[in-house]
Amino acid sequence: MELFAMEGISKTFINGELKEDVLKGINLSLNVGEVTALTGASGSGKSTLLTIAAGLQDATDGIIHFNGKNLTTMSSEQIRKIRASEFGFVFQFAHLVPFLTVEEQLLLMLDVAEIKLKKIEKKKEVNRILTLVGMDHRKSSYPSSLSGGEKQRVAIARAIIHKPKVLFADEPTASLDSKRSIDIMVLIRDITKNYNITTLMVTHDEEMLKYTDRVIRMVDGLVFAGSN
Repeated sequence: MELFAMEGISKTFINGELKEDVLKGINLSLNVGEVTALTGASGSGKSTLLTIAAGLQDATDGIIHFNGKNLTTMSSEQIRKIRASEFGFVFQFAHLVPFLTVEEQLLLMLDVAEIKLKKIEKKKEVNRILTLVGMDHRKSSYPSSLSGGEKQRVAIARAIIHKPKVLFADEPTASLDSKRSIDIMVLIRDITKNYNITTLMVTHDEEMLKYTDRVIRMVDGLVFAGSN
């Protein structure tokens, strides 16, 4: 089932007299319960497309549909609320808050998403998600004591604690070794399937593509359907 669709998405950057067309009229739909990978050479436009899809920057032209809504007609505040409540984000680096424990990172996300639960219920939900990603034994730890793979597991837990409909992942395994990369990809794939999340992931690692449902290859701001 289609949940998210981009129609005619273009992005042009202008610097003085220089004009660069980074995205050139892209059409792309995303389905529930699928991991769609964007891959391609550096500068092909994949990260730009992901950040536009996630509402982190505006397209020059085009329309984005999400769950029956036209995101391109919404105000910045409306987009912010959707990002906080309906979207989850995982990046190359975990970007954990250094002075918060693992448990506190997730509790903060519940507050940001304005999840209406009692404190004890929030803690139970945090424990459940940390168990899911294999980090329940580290809930009292600070980021400085975690390995790279552990930090990414916490980042994934934080990204899904509020039950988002869409997960955006930008190079989530780029800073990890091959074993930890596979562990993280399997986790992302399993969460996508088990929770019916729509996942859009940028990666340059061909080995990670085997854990996705669909591969979209980008070349010079255009998309080409591939296979995994």
